Amino acid sequence: MYRKTTLALGILMALVVACADGVRGTRQPPHPYVGMWVTADGRIRQELLPDGRYEEARDGRERAYTGRYTVTGSHLEYVDDTGFTATGDVRDGVLHHEHLVLYRER
Repeated sequence: MYRKTTLALGILMALVVACADGVRGTRQPPHPYVGMWVTADGRIRQELLPDGRYEEARDGRERAYTGRYTVTGSHLEYVDDTGFTATGDVRDGVLHHEHLVLYRER
């Protein structure tokens, strides 16, 4: 019985290591919308982070708003850390976030 248990644990550990190596080997590139988006006047800067979080600066106040976002096609859903929700859509390379219009920072 001891040998069977040891063998089973050995096989299980080998599978865990193989799966972990496979996951590391298939790392996905960041979504194309990840990066900094800025209003034309530069007052509002919204950074979409690769981990699904965002940070928004307003009028020089860093991290005025923070939260998480999800992307479905060209549509974004935002949930602020306070629970406030908002939406956005990317059309022709421009992010329309509620009443704001943001452009990719180059």
